[in-house]
Amino acid sequence: MTVGQAAEPLEVPLRSHAMGSARRAALRWEAAQGYAFLLPALVLLLLFHLLPLFYALYLSLFNARVFRDMWQPGPFVGSGNYTRLLGTPEFTQSLTNTVWFAGITVPLGLFLAVLFAQLLNARIWGRTAYRATYFLPYITSTVAAAVVWRWIFQPRVGVANSVLESLGLPAQRWADEPRGVFQLFGQMVGVPLDGWLAGPSLALVTIALVSVWYSVGFNTVIALAGLTTIPADLYEAARIDGASRWRLFRSITLPLLTPTLLFLLIVETIRSFQAFDFFYQMMAGVPVPGAKVVTIYLYEQGFKSFNLGYAAAIGMLLFAIIFVLTLVQFRATRSRVVYAD
Repeated sequence: MTVGQAAEPLEVPLRSHAMGSARRAALRWEAAQGYAFLLPALVLLLLFHLLPLFYALYLSLFNARVFRDMWQPGPFVGSGNYTRLLGTPEFTQSLTNTVWFAGITVPLGLFLAVLFAQLLNARIWGRTAYRATYFLPYITSTVAAAVVWRWIFQPRVGVANSVLESLGLPAQRWADEPRGVFQLFGQMVGVPLDGWLAGPSLALVTIALVSVWYSVGFNTVIALAGLTTIPADLYEAARIDGASRWRLFRSITLPLLTPTLLFLLIVETIRSFQAFDFFYQMMAGVPVPGAKVVTIYLYEQGFKSFNLGYAAAIGMLLFAIIFVLTLVQFRATRSRVVYAD
């Protein structure tokens, strides 16, 4: 055996080791590039989401008012702000109003989104323009939209009361009305209704309808995207078997749209519990007791009364409620979500 023949078997593992090292170096370089692209988003997420969240948790443990040193906000009270919060009737009322608001906007918003998505998914002339028209409210400034709707529901010279008067119905105070909608209807027919039977205030219902008008464009676009993922072959096979339109919707469209509906359910629930703009603008900064939601109560405590520690506790409790609701929605609907194969 010559020297060249003896060295040949050693060259193969050396070459394989060199190729493996080069491949690992290339993978590390690709990973470094990926993290470099993610770095700006991670920095923004850290600065504007995670750090404020943990600082709010820290602040909620102190009796903080206006302070100069952010690390010494005031006397340490531990869970005192949370104990005070849970025993405050005003917070309980604001949380009840928030639940009423979510109970109106979430189901109504999902129903209208599916309805409009079905209509816009039909093969009609100019449907692209119709889709853009439905989405326009969502890209409108909430402040500008709230000012316009405030004028529409103005008690004295508003368009809504002009329409009611033309129909022979009494004018309403709309966003300024603290009484419940069922209570108002009961007064019209001579049936007194109080307490829970009074229902949500007319002010709350008015703002809820405006909120649905604002968000229905986004929900419709998402629902429309979900409709486009359903295979057309399923509809063709069902039509051959003689299925009606209602049967197609109930047996094909609705089950295969459940992933999209779950997403919209979670997003709309979070949005309803965080709603602030329309409440503040349409009530002209003076909240009606029957329409004061948790975010308005937080704003009053933090930026009017300067009870910063107490306001931070409100924010943390609201975060916990939204987090638990999201988990419950995932668990409750997990077995009912159907995915197309």
